[in-house]
Amino acid sequence: MSTTMKRVMLLICMAIPPIAFSGCNQAGDATATATAEDGHGGETAGHDHSGWWCPEHGIPEEVCTRCNSTLIAQFKEKGDWCEEHDRPDSNCFHCHPELEAKFAARYTAKYGEEPPTPTDP
Repeated sequence: MSTTMKRVMLLICMAIPPIAFSGCNQAGDATATATAEDGHGGETAGHDHSGWWCPEHGIPEEVCTRCNSTLIAQFKEKGDWCEEHDRPDSNCFHCHPELEAKFAARYTAKYGEEPPTPTDP
């Protein structure tokens, strides 16, 4: 292999990792975009939606319908919806206060510390 070819291969190998990992936060961006339309008047737009945990609501981001309104239809289709509090019944701390401890235990198991206190449970 010629020296020029080796340089080209080296450059390609060096360029691939940054390109391959540059889209890792795409889901967080999509969630943040959905936030403005979540019925809160954009009040959840202030926190970072790219992590695993929603500190504002005390549940994992992947099930937080108040931050990502696109999830609502999925929960309603499964019959998992609290009409009174407008959130999944499986996330409704008002109807099921024991759920707050269940989600907190998941956070503690993952991070080894207590979760932040939800600001809008």
